Amino acid sequence: MKNPLDSIVYITLPEDFSVPEDAFQIDVTIPLPVQKPASDDEFFDSSSLSWEMILAGILTIMAYEKDNTHLSYYRSLLLSVRPDIKKELTEAAVLKARNADYEIAEEIFSALRGLDPEDVGTLVNSALFYDERGSSYRKSGLTEDADACDDQAYIYYKQAMTSEVPVPDAFFNAGFFFLKQKDFTRAKNVLETYLSLVSSFDEEISEDERYKYNRAKEIIQDISSRNLEDEQFKAAYDFILMGEEEKGMEQIRLFLEKNPKVWNAWFMLGWALRRLERWEDAKSAFNQAVLCGGENTDTFNELAICFLELGEIEESKKLLVYALSIEPDNTKIMSNLGYVSMRSGDFAEARKFFLTVLEFDPDDVLAKQMLEKMENDLI
Repeated sequence: MKNPLDSIVYITLPEDFSVPEDAFQIDVTIPLPVQKPASDDEFFDSSSLSWEMILAGILTIMAYEKDNTHLSYYRSLLLSVRPDIKKELTEAAVLKARNADYEIAEEIFSALRGLDPEDVGTLVNSALFYDERGSSYRKSGLTEDADACDDQAYIYYKQAMTSEVPVPDAFFNAGFFFLKQKDFTRAKNVLETYLSLVSSFDEEISEDERYKYNRAKEIIQDISSRNLEDEQFKAAYDFILMGEEEKGMEQIRLFLEKNPKVWNAWFMLGWALRRLERWEDAKSAFNQAVLCGGENTDTFNELAICFLELGEIEESKKLLVYALSIEPDNTKIMSNLGYVSMRSGDFAEARKFFLTVLEFDPDDVLAKQMLEKMENDLI
């Protein structure tokens, strides 16, 4: 992979270079980084020099060389020439992230952290970026990439939550991050901190903040009412995640003896049984999860897998179609519908599902593999 710093050359400003009258005082003893044009790999023609090339060079240094000796000077120069650069870059990064243009979004967020390392808003946005990017990768079957993104998200959430000036959104978003990882104790703790921070504000909170406040309260109450902080519940999850399903089932069954109505526990039992290919037992556990309130796409998806493996293809398809009606953009459900279509011999329909997945997520590994197998008549 090409090093972005290879596109940088250092120059001193030529005497005839136009500098705005109110510009930052240029220190001619400090060389300026310049971003070479893409077509100019070997040589740089100083006659084509522009402020945009200098600013692009500075942003590249901020993104990839944060220990640069002159970083403070470059930062001051950039802010002098473009006072609104932080706002412009933040808007650009968020837009790129929404459009799944992850490489460019990552570079912009890195430049923003170089521009103002103490800005909590940038830390929160960086954490949320890696959080959502990890979720996208996990849906696409890119588990290692997803884990790496989760690690980065945790680093920036932690930095944001330990900043001198606490920002409520850091704790709110981190709460959902920990929920996703089934770390209910941490999720509850950071959401409680969020509530205390918002409650301490004297001014009237916005409608959006009111919604988030009530949502945080609901989640905290839900975690407490279902006893999800229980050590046996956490131990069961950890065991299953490590591939020790039998130990995990032992722990979750002990938890269910005390908490028989917790759908998450039935789901976890079904998850362990499904990993052991005990399809009938897993189906029973997932059905119990639904009866206890776990009527969501994850439960219906797992239940559909069990029906499929038990040869009940039509029932499997019905569940997946229903799950897709709940989350129309869920690529995991689409992929499984493609797989069910293949099992029933409808390869044309399967192809449509996998192509739709790639429209949502061009990096989806499973969809690419299935389409390749169908094209090569390997199925």
